[in-house]
Amino acid sequence: MGENAECSDCLHDSKAAYILSNVAEVVERILTFVPTKSLLRISSVCTLWRTCARRVLRTQQKLTWVSARGSSDGEIHALYSSLAVELEKVFLLPKTVLAVVDSDAFNGQAYCYRQAKKSRHSPDTAAELKSLFPRGCDIMGVATPGIVLTPSGCGSHQPQEYQEGEAGYALMFPSMEGVHIKPFHFCKKTFSPTALEEAGLVNNPELRVVLLFVYEVYKSEGARFLNQIMEPLKKSKALIAGGIVDGAFSPPRQCCGPGAYGVVGLALSGHKVQGASVLLEQDVSSPKAAEATIRRLKAAKIPERNTLGFMFACVGRGQNYYNNQPNVEADAFRKVFPSTPLFGLFGNGEIGCDRIIKDDYTLCDADVDSLRHEYTTVMTLIHLG
Repeated sequence: MGENAECSDCLHDSKAAYILSNVAEVVERILTFVPTKSLLRISSVCTLWRTCARRVLRTQQKLTWVSARGSSDGEIHALYSSLAVELEKVFLLPKTVLAVVDSDAFNGQAYCYRQAKKSRHSPDTAAELKSLFPRGCDIMGVATPGIVLTPSGCGSHQPQEYQEGEAGYALMFPSMEGVHIKPFHFCKKTFSPTALEEAGLVNNPELRVVLLFVYEVYKSEGARFLNQIMEPLKKSKALIAGGIVDGAFSPPRQCCGPGAYGVVGLALSGHKVQGASVLLEQDVSSPKAAEATIRRLKAAKIPERNTLGFMFACVGRGQNYYNNQPNVEADAFRKVFPSTPLFGLFGNGEIGCDRIIKDDYTLCDADVDSLRHEYTTVMTLIHLG
């Protein structure tokens, strides 16, 4: 009886080995349940597994993010600690990453980066972050006074506004059919009409959305630099949204020293990209008014799948602006878009206007020249096919 059972087990094992070595449909189905990092490791087992793994990776085009809040135990930001763990569970191959962290924790006395003689511009900081992601992945990182994030795991989780305390998030974009995401980084030494064109910001009929993060703009000649960036963008039909942040830490700058002004961002092109934004003006100062303004985004009729919400708010808004009521604008967004994750920042100025970019038409407000604001919030939806 024992011998028969042993033979049966051997036969079963041999059949399983045969299937896993020869039947692509079964192997591919199994690999869909394997996180990407593990998938890349086991793809070296044999040619069949490598081929199946590549096919699985091409189907994983769902946007993914990792977010973190609260003090970290070691010398690294809480976001880095979370990424080191959570990236093992991610089901996509990141091609572009947008990382946003709070500047207080990232460069404050209580934070070990300064004590270790690192700064938000340190090449070591960028290298540590880059080491977590696949080779060839573009990483853009900015530090800002406050953070807006949705907890990791599900878009229906309650988004939160953090104007104090350690917080951050990393949005991961895979390669997607019909979507092209190109990072750019300009300072006074690298900015030129040619650089704008190479970044896809001008003479690009496929350009749909530009996310723009400007730093050190209040330095001497910084305002003039920002106008040089904004002027050609105003003439495009693209949706432009973003804010003035404290600094950019990735990619590390090789052209300018610390304290120099510049801009980083993402140019999103392609026929599958759609976007819409509304401006919460200074007179929007109650939960009811905030919800009514955000509800205007519904006019864009943007699908929920593969859609992100962005909130670019002034540091002067938030809890104090709403009579000490916390999380007003993030709560209003979730009420209108309960399944769409929301991310963003509190900055020193806002960029954007009322605009819809959908299919082959563009709707915008009457005053398209007014893209820079103070004491406002730019609420944005971006759909990536």
